[in-house]
Amino acid sequence: MADTTRCVDFNSDLGESFGAWTLGDDAAMVQFITSANLACGFHAADFSVMDRTVALCQQAGVAVGAQPGFPDLQGFGRRSMGLTPTEVEQMVLYQIGALYGFCRAHGVELTHVKPHGALYNQAAVDPALARGIARGVARFSRELPLVGLAGSTAFAEAAAEANLRLIREAFADRRYNPDGTLQSRRVPGSLLTDPEEAATQVLRLVQEHTVVAHDGTVVPVQAESICFHGDTPGAPRIVATARARLEAAGVSVRPMRALLAAP
Repeated sequence: MADTTRCVDFNSDLGESFGAWTLGDDAAMVQFITSANLACGFHAADFSVMDRTVALCQQAGVAVGAQPGFPDLQGFGRRSMGLTPTEVEQMVLYQIGALYGFCRAHGVELTHVKPHGALYNQAAVDPALARGIARGVARFSRELPLVGLAGSTAFAEAAAEANLRLIREAFADRRYNPDGTLQSRRVPGSLLTDPEEAATQVLRLVQEHTVVAHDGTVVPVQAESICFHGDTPGAPRIVATARARLEAAGVSVRPMRALLAAP
């Protein structure tokens, strides 16, 4: 694995609009990220949005990954659901296939899979659910890396069991709990919207491999990719500030596949 004190991937959840409703500024985000996680129609997006967003990423030279989520458009995939691991496996496979159709039509490689929202957070602490996700990815292709929360034993063991490469991920715009999980969005202050504060967290994650939790605890975090949520207020400025800070510090921002290929 490449030394993440010198290089790191920037990813963002894109393509989350639906019908006449627009969420986020994808055109601005693709100027600063290296990998995109595209909604697959369950928690957000539709066939038109998916088509347009794959084309946008192709034009910008941004790697495209699938972001399967719970079938919950009204809740934006951020509400917990009681699906069985088998149902999750099938749901993940279904959504990857939907996005892959648009990738193939545009001649774009599908490079990774990252679960969304509540599915991601539940799986980070639920080994059975994480295994369901990993099996769904593996049934499509074991060549696709799975992106999961850095430090999550559930994600690490599920990826290993399914013979998938795990990309460990940290977050630029989220506050952490002392155990390395993400603080609930329902808690005030859990979302970092100040560009300088987020950039400082990213620089620390990349250079020191730690993050400061909401109670001041210093938490070790080893991550190859940093996530910037496209729906965070001021997201383009946040990612632009973080990228400038990292590049000034001599850190290269590169897509996941480049990091995987590095010695």
